[in-house]
Amino acid sequence: MTDTQTPAYLQDAAQLLTESGFTTSNVWYHGTASGLIESIKTHGLKQSGDAESNERAKKTMSTIGGSYKEHKDPIFLTQSKELAFYWALQATKTRNLRFGGNEAPVVIEANLTEKMNELVKPDVGAAAMLLIGNDYTDKVNEIYQANKLAAPDINPSSADRMEYLNKLGLAYIKKGIPSENLIVLSE
Repeated sequence: MTDTQTPAYLQDAAQLLTESGFTTSNVWYHGTASGLIESIKTHGLKQSGDAESNERAKKTMSTIGGSYKEHKDPIFLTQSKELAFYWALQATKTRNLRFGGNEAPVVIEANLTEKMNELVKPDVGAAAMLLIGNDYTDKVNEIYQANKLAAPDINPSSADRMEYLNKLGLAYIKKGIPSENLIVLSE
């Protein structure tokens, strides 16, 4: 397996992908790095949850005389394990570069209550990705093509918000997800 090949147990697009995009339910996925798993098991998923990376950024900014303002990023979610694995690879790559570690990508399943599920929103902040094209849009196109569907053609200046969720699998929640709602996926 290459570092970009999705493991078989995470390949779910064939069950989720339709001509209208990815189906949704109250089950969502989050991609992360293995170095964060113990904290997630204890504290759940939190906004701006990689405290170690945030602390490093804060120290770097103070070292070079800059200022650092903490902000709360939402928790990014997707309805597909395959797409979550893509984001897990990105998180792992970043943490391994910053900390010189040997972390691995991990996908977490989040089972949300109806009330929490209502808080999940389409991530329209991804419009910039569509304008410049990148690895993520390439991955989405690859998944569509593998399932014999036309890749999404979304115009960021006129797209409906729901296209980011349905067609691209991009969502977020601005509320922490307790550990009892989470399952770390493995073979």
